[in-house]
Parts: sequence; structure tokens; C-alpha cells
Amino acid sequence: MDIKSHTDQALITLYLSGEDRAFEELLGRHQQKIYTSIYLFTKDHSQAEDIFQEVFIKIIDTLRKGKYNHEGKFLQWAMRISYNMCVDSFRRNKRRPIVGQTETFDIFDVLQSPERNAEDEMIRSQTHDKVRHLVDSLPPEQREVVILRHYADMSFKEIAKLTRVSINTALGRMRYALINMRKMVDEKQIALR
Repeated sequence: MDIKSHTDQALITLYLSGEDRAFEELLGRHQQKIYTSIYLFTKDHSQAEDIFQEVFIKIIDTLRKGKYNHEGKFLQWAMRISYNMCVDSFRRNKRRPIVGQTETFDIFDVLQSPERNAEDEMIRSQTHDKVRHLVDSLPPEQREVVILRHYADMSFKEIAKLTRVSINTALGRMRYALINMRKMVDEKQIALR
């Protein structure tokens, strides 16, 4: 049986019927996106790993109890769980998420780019550092939308649902984030290339 060709919903059904490889495939499909979004919120490798594990424990428990009913929208459901766990973690630790650089994991390391030379790589790295710093400087609601949109690759509809705001509010936050980032670039005369 070729498990890779199954939909998420079919993999869930197979897993519930005792096929553990189905869950491994489901995890493999979505772990990078889920982990990356958690990491960008926590900015801490070990905390992101802990939350990631908690997310999949909760997913397994929910599936086994027969409480999953999200009509084939597994990734959005898993992202909501991870988002809520990040929020809970921040409440427990009383700290805010800040996107920044780290030595152990960088989302830009997993992005593919055809043949880069050393100069291009250095410019790219410096530009990404500057953009991360600009994102760090945004108000929390705006920073959250930028992370979810550009780093977790979520649609505005998914962001609105996840953050429990209207689509217009999510769009507005993105708009103001971009305006604020442009202002910072102009005020600080930051060269992004």
C-alpha cells in the first residue's frame, strides 16, 4: 500500500484502524510547517520542541478519542492547536513572542535557492537579519500576522480563524505592519539590498 498518495483524512482513518505508518506519514507531511510556526513564536529551540511534542500528543489523544471532526482540514486544525499551546506557554511564562535569529535553527536554512555564490549568500543573510529585526520591532498583533502569513505560509482566512479576529482585522494588521516596517526602513535608512 502506498501511504504517501493518501489524503490527510485517509491517513487519519488508516491510523485509527491500527496503521501506525499512516500517522508517521501525516506527521512527516506537516511537521516542518508546524514546528517552524511554533519556533517563530517561541524563539527558543528547546521550548519549540517541547510544544511541538505536546501538540502531537494532543493530536493523537484527540484522534484516538474520536473527537476529530475537521472535515479534511488537518493542517489548519493542527496549526490552531500549536498556536493555542504557544499562547498558553507565553501566559505561563509571562513573556511575549519575538522573532529573531538563533544559532540552532533558522527558517531561511530550509528555503531552497538555485545556485548561490558567496556574495549573494552574504547579502541574503544580512537582508534576512535586517527583516527579522524589523519584524521583532512590530507591535505583537502585527508581528503575529507577519509570522503566520510569511513564515507559516497561512492564508488570511486561516490567520483570522486562528487568531479569532475578522479577515479585515488580519488584513489591517498586515497592512499596518508593512507601513510600520517601511517607516522604520526610511527613518533608520536601512538598505535591504
